[in-house]
Amino acid sequence: MPLNLIKTIRELEQSLHQPAIRSSREKLEQLLHPDFMEIGRSGRQYDKKQIIEMMLGENEMSSVLADSYALSTISDGVLLLTYRSSLSDNSGKLYRQTLRSSLWVDTPKGWQIRFHQGTPI
Repeated sequence: MPLNLIKTIRELEQSLHQPAIRSSREKLEQLLHPDFMEIGRSGRQYDKKQIIEMMLGENEMSSVLADSYALSTISDGVLLLTYRSSLSDNSGKLYRQTLRSSLWVDTPKGWQIRFHQGTPI
């Protein structure tokens, strides 16, 4: 897999952790596939509309730390990104450690996230 593709998908995923993206309906609409679905770490299922409304409603967000990225090809134009994430409080203490997986698809609008799941560690 080309290194620039790995870098691109990782940067797109990380952008979804940024308040500037999470507070922009336009950017979220661009990044999330029309059929986006998420299974949250709580086990609840969300659709694109629900996730966008949740992100737009966030008042404050903790820093997301992520590592252990791995990218796999599922088929032409479909990639699976897996990684581990944690939140960090003001003192640097980590909490809400989660294993994450995202399915990214290459669309006429560019790479879009089609599915995301978080599983508590």
